[in-house]
Amino acid sequence: MSAHKALLALRNYLTSQVLGQERLVDRLLIALLADGHLLVEGAPGLAKTKAIKHLAEGLEASFQRIQFTPDLLPSDITGTDIYRPESGLFEFQQGPVFHNLILADEINRAPAKVQSALLEAMAEHQVSIGNHTYNLPDLFLVMATQNPIEQEGTYPLPEAQLDRFLMHIKIGFPDAHIERKILQQARGTALQGTPQPPDKLSQEAINAARTEILNLYMADAMEEYLVQLVIATRTPAKFDVDLAKWIRFGASPRGSIAIDTCARAHAWLAGRDFVSPEDIQAVLFDCLRHRIILSFEAEASGMDQDQVLQHLLNVVAVA
Repeated sequence: MSAHKALLALRNYLTSQVLGQERLVDRLLIALLADGHLLVEGAPGLAKTKAIKHLAEGLEASFQRIQFTPDLLPSDITGTDIYRPESGLFEFQQGPVFHNLILADEINRAPAKVQSALLEAMAEHQVSIGNHTYNLPDLFLVMATQNPIEQEGTYPLPEAQLDRFLMHIKIGFPDAHIERKILQQARGTALQGTPQPPDKLSQEAINAARTEILNLYMADAMEEYLVQLVIATRTPAKFDVDLAKWIRFGASPRGSIAIDTCARAHAWLAGRDFVSPEDIQAVLFDCLRHRIILSFEAEASGMDQDQVLQHLLNVVAVA
């Protein structure tokens, strides 16, 4: 089976088990294919944990959930040196970050030191303890979650750390039709157990898919369109008066790279061998939502990042 067919089989399995969250499933797969990390914002009970657990079950990969709390220590994530009296030496005990797929549950509940330890591992794919550096697995994906309801006792991620996430997605409640399906599925699972996933996807297949995605054709006009969208967040006055009023800081080049890789992955999953404007527009919100900082005027007017990005799409024409 080709890598593309295997990924589609995995997606079909995930959407059959995680009802009403097709966007979350697609973004998880895009993050996997683009070798990036995902920040998910949504209320409790929306199958965030279930989604990444089922993804891990469909891959030749290990999974670990980390519950972020105010008393968590950096060593609780990265690991620490343990003294062995029998040998008189210190031995490194790996922390949960050394798994392939990590769920960082309610990442904003932990203090800055703990957040930094995880984000350093995400950025560098390695952990430094004392004078030693330990490499993380080649396949390494972090899905961090934030609860948008309760903000008391939280430590919001600063903008520089938010920029480390490939995408920031927001998920909402299912509609009544999907809610009934969820009830029926919960009863079926309690009676019959969870269906087995398709054949586990190997890490070699994932690497092959990543190579295909990077070689996907993107016309010069599409690349110019992508760049102009990002440039418009940095110099909005050159594009539109309202944008200039609403955007205080724009996206970094990491935002351009994120849109490029995610648009390619989006097109590849759709079965196309080229990137279209629709692919760029489909991932723009998730790639830039956490990378632009709004002005006080925009916030006072009740504007949010999604409204500003929609206006951005309206004023920047396809090259």
